[in-house]
Amino acid sequence: MYEKFASEILASQPVPEPRSAEGLRLVFFSGNYNYVRDGANQALNRLVAYMEQQGAEARIYSPTSDTPAFEPAGTLISVPSVSIPGRAEYRIARGLSGRHCREIAEFRPHLFHLSAPDPLGHSAKKLAKSLHTPVVASVHTRFETYFEYYGFGWARPAGEAILRRFYAGLDEVFVTSQGFGDMLREQGLIERAATWSRGVDKTLFNPDRRNLDWRRSLGIADDEVVIGFVGRLVLEKGLDMVAAAANELLRRSIAHRVVVVGEGPARARFEEQMPEAVFTGFLQGEALATAFASVDMLLNPSVTETFGNINIEALASGTPVVAAQASGSMCIIEDGVTGRLVPATDVTGFADALQVYLIDHQARSAAGAAGLEAAKAYDWDRINGAVLARYREIIGADIAKA
Repeated sequence: MYEKFASEILASQPVPEPRSAEGLRLVFFSGNYNYVRDGANQALNRLVAYMEQQGAEARIYSPTSDTPAFEPAGTLISVPSVSIPGRAEYRIARGLSGRHCREIAEFRPHLFHLSAPDPLGHSAKKLAKSLHTPVVASVHTRFETYFEYYGFGWARPAGEAILRRFYAGLDEVFVTSQGFGDMLREQGLIERAATWSRGVDKTLFNPDRRNLDWRRSLGIADDEVVIGFVGRLVLEKGLDMVAAAANELLRRSIAHRVVVVGEGPARARFEEQMPEAVFTGFLQGEALATAFASVDMLLNPSVTETFGNINIEALASGTPVVAAQASGSMCIIEDGVTGRLVPATDVTGFADALQVYLIDHQARSAAGAAGLEAAKAYDWDRINGAVLARYREIIGADIAKA
């Protein structure tokens, strides 16, 4: 099927080289572009918006919903999908239909960008190769780590084999940090990598958002020290570790409060584990920024993200971070400076790190100030501009070969 569309389109005039972003035609493929809000799809939307602001035209193929979490950037085109058993809020995209293949081929894109190793991504990769069009991918999630959280650890080697096939032969793989790319290469999951970091809106996330009235509305006294957790309430976010660390602090009689910001299918289970915690539900915009600035530290034990936007949102808010030693945090948090990094399964280590900030106001303030300084480096336009520059290099090299 792919070869048929390719031969028909390639028989016509070739795709011209864009002299700038103006006229650049890009096609993106996502497993979740906007139907559920998360850090990965918000980053992809920001990238698409940036490309269009520079004069490019972008089409995005993704499962959609009648009740999306937010308005999409670019032209979003719905693809068939099925819900994931046990996680109905997420969907798995099917492969491209014949109609979609023809539509994409007639669009004559300069570059394909894949963001998930699902059937949609695999079929898009085949179509790109048939059209002799450059194809790149970005690694947003450590999918291979999910198996252990849902009792399928035995399937991880097969999952990693699928990832190797998916990322093999691509013109580029975008990762969130050089260190993360090095790790993936060492594991044999990718062949090459370019860095596409993340930015933070510092007009939204900043220490001035701290609000004692907001804390009081949750029943928190002004002199109480608060541990914040922000994220979707799903097992792979490390909820069990949050509960275990908090319970260890209780065992030590270390005074603290826990505020949980987020919603998700594991909420009821988490509430049972954390009966003393305050659950705010899902927050966004200024309400979310207020939460980041109004807690006294962020606990992020997740090992499944490739970056962890919540880390830089906390730093920009002047809030130190206690996080797992994982790819999504080690590229952001400087241990002992902007926060603490702890082995992912070390309950005692998490409790020790939290205890330092709970009882030492000076240490907490110093880490918050260091985080503010570190957050200055995370500028969205600079970061997305680097991706555009790499796109143009790849497209130019491909046209030079033709």
